[in-house]
Amino acid sequence: MKKGVQGPLAQSGNTPPPILVYRPPPDGELPVIHVDKDILVLSKPSGLLSVPGNRPELQDCMETRAQARFPHATTVHRLDRATSGLFLMALNPRAHAHIGKQFETRKTSKVYAAVVSGVVERNEGEINLALRTDWYNRPKQMVDICLGREAVTRWSVSDRLADRTRVELIPVTGRTHQLRVHMMELGHPILGDEFYAPASVISLAERLMLHAEKLEIFHPSTGERIKFHDPVSF
Repeated sequence: MKKGVQGPLAQSGNTPPPILVYRPPPDGELPVIHVDKDILVLSKPSGLLSVPGNRPELQDCMETRAQARFPHATTVHRLDRATSGLFLMALNPRAHAHIGKQFETRKTSKVYAAVVSGVVERNEGEINLALRTDWYNRPKQMVDICLGREAVTRWSVSDRLADRTRVELIPVTGRTHQLRVHMMELGHPILGDEFYAPASVISLAERLMLHAEKLEIFHPSTGERIKFHDPVSF
């Protein structure tokens, strides 16, 4: 397994930026999984940003669509544009602070479903490889055991097929692109990953095969541990 570079600029400048295929965000109303006076849980489609981008054509996103129906909704965590699944928002400042603290202190529990290239031999494992931004190729991330921030992912095999494996991924930390980079470093990039997978793996799927399937938090009013499930569609 590749262990990463030893300095902040090592080899990054030699890597061309990724060429991504633009796919417009899907139309339609966002599916509401749960709503009460404190929280809103939606099902995010692949291809839709979590928050507005820095260009006019990138203003359509989960946040703006949710606020059209729930004006007080605020974003407390993000999913990659290409990732689908559970998306949690707060409906008042107190709930926002409470949930934000849970994410910060790792009191939430998140489980992702993914399909990766090749047949994974082991049944489960843990990846502990520090990550940092690849400044020459932003927003890509890279492994850097010297300057990177701690990044830990637990994984287990759900099913094996002839040329791919369905896995369950649990991010212990929440770094940008963590699951995508860690599976690439394991030697099994996620199908459809236009940032990190080789062209032969990108072409095996019409989208990134990564889905936020399960989420557990403490409810900001009751303190009860509550679970949400958004079944994977691939």
